[in-house]
Amino acid sequence: MARIARFVRDDRPTIYHVMSRTALEGFPLQDIEKDHLMSIVARLSRFYFVDLLGFCLMGNHFHLVVRMYTEEAATDAEIVKRYRRQFGDDAVIMPHQLRDYRRRLVNLGAFMKDIKQGFTRYFNKHRNRKGFFWGDRFKSVIVQEGASLVNLLAYVDLNPVRAGLVRKPEDYRWSGLGYLVQTGNRAGLLDLDLGLKEWNEFDPKEIIRKYRRFVYETGAMDTGKGKQLDPELVKRERKKRYRLSRADVFRHRCRYFTDSGIIGSKEFVAEVFDGVKHLLDSKDERRFTPVGGVKGVYSMKRLAGAVGG
Repeated sequence: MARIARFVRDDRPTIYHVMSRTALEGFPLQDIEKDHLMSIVARLSRFYFVDLLGFCLMGNHFHLVVRMYTEEAATDAEIVKRYRRQFGDDAVIMPHQLRDYRRRLVNLGAFMKDIKQGFTRYFNKHRNRKGFFWGDRFKSVIVQEGASLVNLLAYVDLNPVRAGLVRKPEDYRWSGLGYLVQTGNRAGLLDLDLGLKEWNEFDPKEIIRKYRRFVYETGAMDTGKGKQLDPELVKRERKKRYRLSRADVFRHRCRYFTDSGIIGSKEFVAEVFDGVKHLLDSKDERRFTPVGGVKGVYSMKRLAGAVGG
């Protein structure tokens, strides 16, 4: 079967939800492996022209939510700065290399390839093995700023709760919310956009509090898939920490956030689709699907039988 086209936009900063799953059986990503994978993600997030908005590293797969920038952001001076930060103050990048790095450091595929290959080398060395670690190529979804983004981030941060690993999402340290709460966003690893710009909040502590409230209210909903947050826990947290306003009711459906090509308003989905439809070997018209429980948010599934890389 032909490979399905990957939707990418390289003419403007774009947010992607990416997910990759291991090819090995069981849960090979234990604590030490998750720590190392997180260190690779952190290091490469400072090298590439990317904002890390959210993440969750599970036992057999991981999620990243990133904003990729365009070549306009990759000035010569900034490339040299990042190159030296990556390889040492004495590292020298030749003038003829700048063009190649400018293209590479804004490329989603190159970013993911470096993460996955770097971890595979580490895993194989420490397990004295050879061969593949990751399964099929990573999935990616284009995500609109605002409501679509905050709902996606909540879905990602609630993975450990749904899997029964923790009762409270911030107790899981290999997730965006866990990192924010447990470290105070050490080294500024995560961009604090979180899809909450329309709330006009600029205090980092208040942004985290409001986002945490949103995640709790989302996690309390019975989605029919996986575990939900303990209602009594949510009640206590709401009484102790939350204001009277409530986040929009949301019933997350995994397929929208992992198998879609585009997520956002109907206008956003239409705009992005018109810009990437040349990647598809299909004459099908646009297909919009409302995301259940999230008013005004739509999904466009990738089309079966399409080709591309």
